[in-house]
Amino acid sequence: MISTYEPVSKKIRHCSANACLLPICSLHGVAVTTVEGIGSSKTRIHPVQERLAKCHGSQCGFCTPGMVMSMYALLRNHPEPSWEQITSALAGNLCRCTGYRPILDGCKTFCKEPSCCQSKENGKCCLDQEDKLKEEEISTKLFSPDEFQPLDPTQEFIFPPELMTMAEKPKRTLVFQGERTMWISPTSLKELLELKATYPKAPLIVGNTSVGPEMKFKGMHHPIVISPTRILDLNVVRYTDKGLTIGAACSLAVLKDALTKIVTESPGEKTQIFRVLLHQLKTLGGQQIKNVASLGGNIMSRKSTSDLNPILAVGNCTLSLASRERTRWIPLSDIFANGIDNNTFSPEEVLVSVHIPYSRKGEFVSAFRQAQRRENALPIANAAMRVFFVEGTDIIMDFGIFYGGIGSTTIYAKQTCEALRGRPWNEEMLDEACRLVLKEVSLPGSAPGGKVEYRRTLIVSFLFKFYLEVLQSLNWKDPHQYPNIPEKYGSALQDFQTQMPQTEQIYQKVNPEQLPRDPVGRPVMHQAGIKHATGEALYCDDIRAVDEELFLAVVTSSRAHAKIVSIEASEALREPGVYDIVTAQDVPGKNEFFFYSDAEIIFAKDKVICVGQIVCAVVADSAVHAKQAAAKVKIEYDALEPVILTIEDAIKHNSFFEPQRKLEKGNVDAAFETVDQILEGEIHVGGQEHFYMETQSVLVVPKGEDKEIDIYVSTQHPALIQEMVSSCLGVPANRIMCHVKRIGGAFGGKIGKAGLLASVAAVAANKTGHAVRFILDRGDDMLITGGRHPVVGKYKVGFMNDGRIVGVDAKYYVNGGCTPDDSILVTEVALLKMDNAYKIPNLRCYGYACKTNLPSNTAFRGFGFPQSGLVTECWITGIAAKSGLSPEKVREINMYKETERISYIQELHPENLINCWKECMEKSAYYSRKTSVEEFNKQNYWKKKGIAIIPMTFPFGINPGFLSQAAALVHIYTDGSVLLTHGGIEMGQGIHTKMIQVASRELKIPMSNIHFCETSTTTVPNACASVASIGTDVNGMAVKDACQTLLKRLEPIISKNPKGTWTDWIKEAFEQSINLSSTGYFRGYNADMDWEKSQGHPFTYFVFGAACSEVEIDCLTGDHKNIRTDIVMDIGCSINPAVDIGQIEGAFVQGIGLYTMEELKYSPEGVLYTRGPDQYKIPAVCDIPEQFSVSLLSSSQNPYAIYSSKGMGEAGLFLGCSVFFAIWDAVAAVRKERGLSGTFTLNSPLTPERIRMACADQFTELSAKDEPVSFIPWAISI
Repeated sequence: MISTYEPVSKKIRHCSANACLLPICSLHGVAVTTVEGIGSSKTRIHPVQERLAKCHGSQCGFCTPGMVMSMYALLRNHPEPSWEQITSALAGNLCRCTGYRPILDGCKTFCKEPSCCQSKENGKCCLDQEDKLKEEEISTKLFSPDEFQPLDPTQEFIFPPELMTMAEKPKRTLVFQGERTMWISPTSLKELLELKATYPKAPLIVGNTSVGPEMKFKGMHHPIVISPTRILDLNVVRYTDKGLTIGAACSLAVLKDALTKIVTESPGEKTQIFRVLLHQLKTLGGQQIKNVASLGGNIMSRKSTSDLNPILAVGNCTLSLASRERTRWIPLSDIFANGIDNNTFSPEEVLVSVHIPYSRKGEFVSAFRQAQRRENALPIANAAMRVFFVEGTDIIMDFGIFYGGIGSTTIYAKQTCEALRGRPWNEEMLDEACRLVLKEVSLPGSAPGGKVEYRRTLIVSFLFKFYLEVLQSLNWKDPHQYPNIPEKYGSALQDFQTQMPQTEQIYQKVNPEQLPRDPVGRPVMHQAGIKHATGEALYCDDIRAVDEELFLAVVTSSRAHAKIVSIEASEALREPGVYDIVTAQDVPGKNEFFFYSDAEIIFAKDKVICVGQIVCAVVADSAVHAKQAAAKVKIEYDALEPVILTIEDAIKHNSFFEPQRKLEKGNVDAAFETVDQILEGEIHVGGQEHFYMETQSVLVVPKGEDKEIDIYVSTQHPALIQEMVSSCLGVPANRIMCHVKRIGGAFGGKIGKAGLLASVAAVAANKTGHAVRFILDRGDDMLITGGRHPVVGKYKVGFMNDGRIVGVDAKYYVNGGCTPDDSILVTEVALLKMDNAYKIPNLRCYGYACKTNLPSNTAFRGFGFPQSGLVTECWITGIAAKSGLSPEKVREINMYKETERISYIQELHPENLINCWKECMEKSAYYSRKTSVEEFNKQNYWKKKGIAIIPMTFPFGINPGFLSQAAALVHIYTDGSVLLTHGGIEMGQGIHTKMIQVASRELKIPMSNIHFCETSTTTVPNACASVASIGTDVNGMAVKDACQTLLKRLEPIISKNPKGTWTDWIKEAFEQSINLSSTGYFRGYNADMDWEKSQGHPFTYFVFGAACSEVEIDCLTGDHKNIRTDIVMDIGCSINPAVDIGQIEGAFVQGIGLYTMEELKYSPEGVLYTRGPDQYKIPAVCDIPEQFSVSLLSSSQNPYAIYSSKGMGEAGLFLGCSVFFAIWDAVAAVRKERGLSGTFTLNSPLTPERIRMACADQFTELSAKDEPVSFIPWAISI
């Protein structure tokens, strides 16, 4: 949070901000408060920190400080915030673990409004429901608000008096001289104009939201930068009888406040443009961006993606420009007249202020946008439109249409507007406008940004929305003269709004006979939750600097497939601070590591096989110097053929990793002879970026003797890191010590990839003899590491007219990338789990791991099942369409109903599958809501709802079985405290918390007596990876074994002194020389699979679930809103319901991302475009369902796992496809109404583009279709 004192108004302003965007020079005279500053476990924690932790709003904890500070800044300004203020404050924060619900739960406790659903719909209220549940053996409370300390605004830190005094004094020019850049902050407009005359190329920086990213990500360098933030002329807010004049340096937050004031105080017809600006500001960036980004910067950057510029241009706003020679006013629209190369103003000129005029009577203004995510996302396309009628008529006197996201800057459809003047506002005018505007605002097939046909469709869809809005407004003014729009069209004018979700979590209470001190089964807070919220939790890059440590930056390939001719590093070596260059020649051991027959390569040596492959590395005295030098390394290539990027390319070139897999049951060919109908099709499931909050990080510290090395690394598998580093350095594994305290998320992405990156750092440390720190930034992390495998599923399904499936013949093509990594195992799991919840009597499936020239894809939560399961649900939906049955009936008909031997002959007991399905049906009120959806769809043409219910059978386990062994080490010290260590990694799933719960139960002591330090190869050797949801199962067994061994040793002492204390018994044991340390061991599960026979027992047990989701789509834009989701999961007996429900919700929201939003884009040359949060959108607060319920099925026995629990961290992700199929249902309703018969397929992710283009109508038909051979697309579909 940054706080400033304004000496004129005598007010203190607090606002949240992104630290990564704030230049340190801009903070002169500013009070900065960080998460460490508001509270600490050593002193006193702040109520925000306490509530986020105790409401379980922290899992991996890496995003938690940002959440805390966003909420803290809001509370400093509004101690009793509304729910709208809370959702707005958090809109700019991202979390990959929790699904946001528990974070919002914590924040809602400060809200002045009741958290009740405020609805007695169907006679049910959430409070009534709670009363009813109290009578049963289930609970809905995961935390107790009674425990929270109250928020007392009088106890907050005061603004530093010395900064107040400084602000009151006359200002002086500030100059800061850096290594490469000089920062100048003038105090007057006159001084600024002199500086611009002297340094015309120097950029002006206010919020640094434009120049900062360009300098960081595009390598732009500015020797001089000028900060005009302290100049009063540029911060003016003036209300006049003609409108609002606002200074160019005013932030968007200040603009919003000024607009709110003028809208509140002025007549509605005068404030149309102000209301439209306010509407767009809601979704323009997060609050942190709006707090610092300036209006002037938004205008002067002239970016095509600006949401404000089209409105300001269409609203006849004017700009006040000044230079040393002159001052002038120009229409803002002038700066867009000739595209991005427009030279309306000279480099010496400065934008001083913007005048926004009042609207006129008879004038209508509106704006539209569509983005990949509704909030905090740059638009795919936007528009602002204004029409002014001849008084008392609907004859157009003046028309303005401006588009963004279409060209290089904001575009004015001038010819269209001129041609329409004098025309009446009717359908003929609309038809002509659509034809003219598509001709004038042209978009070539190869346009940057892609989505060309979609953007063309949005051009006319926005125009149609404006047409309807104006028609409706004319009708309101004079219902007799102007007809209203058709009733079915009304909903087209209502944008989707973010609401505070109403949520419910239901779980089984513990047995009343369970001892109060026994924590198992209770919603215990994450053991590091408070430390997450206070910023005291340490991650890899938080480790303090080591003496003489160096920083590493990698040089990666820019070609997808090429021979390395030469590496020229001389220029890089001359850069300041550079220590050395590291290449394959510096690897003392092996430069390759084998999981399969194809090698994983540390440094590319003779050739590169993907863009992003590491060729060499630079080590320097700072991360900045290392990055600057890495950019100077020049690599010469000779192109190699073929370049294989897509699955289609791999099939064409027969490029596959071996072995290929086949799963067969029954006689498929004979089955197809007997069926009534056959469905054939194909579906593409896109990849997904892990987007863990903490990027790949490693610190390698040589110890100076015997070739010993300490490695602090963010990984799920320390033993593999140890093995890979040992191999590349050529030293025994007993010299390599790996340490992991916690990691900031992983989801499968920190196993083999982390090993390769740790090996790069280890080779550098070995060569230099220095500690080496290697932290990937987000862009490099996404470029180098790969993600979830894209899959193409091709299927042929035979079924009877009653919906019963008889046979399936399917092929799954998995894009593995350039090396095998986990691709073969992912392909196997995809095949083994493809049946989901359905009995398929005759089955033949093939799995192919495609070898392509992309960074190798790897493990990701769900591990193949989210893709193959979606393919299955796709053809289930297709069968329903062809047979005339509803999808849920087809699912019920084919669902496992009794004990069966499934496709690979393993036995399945489906009782809990049926229970989850029935309970989800009941809790979601599926059939009554389906009727309501159908009724809504009859009454609305441009908005449609959809509903879907999906069952899930998730086989649990890992094959081969030895990968599920585990060990633990438990020490009891003479003061009675216990130190617990095991082989699992804490990455947000709460494994350490659960292990402490297990030890607490077994040793019969409070959790507070037990401490977990770190996971290390020095304490637990050869630990298996924390993957496949097995962590709690296997490590829990090992911890239990160790504790039981210790308790058995203590039994004679306890029996002799039963009334003694724990400490008494431990002291006595020590005096009797009883060993107070024990290892525990679990040998793992039995698992096997014979692929030749298509038989085996690859899994241990099954996790069941069901989810029902309802959505609403906008047929004109492709936007959608998640209205409601009900989830029922069978997870046995939960060890910690708060953690488990949080895992289900987090996985589900990640599934929403996979199936509806997260889209990877590659150039035709194999370069990843989507390399950061600007281009790649994961779900945010605005994306979670407005009503969100998670119920744990009544406890059931599971003899295979600790305390009858089940590993469920991965399973819930697949249930996100209930949203996918709810959208499918809505699109089907659209297509049926439009008369589009026949089956159709929607690919994943179901982005706004795919939704809109599937809702075919007159506007999609208007948009020109380009022949694929006529252009080279900007991006290809992987």
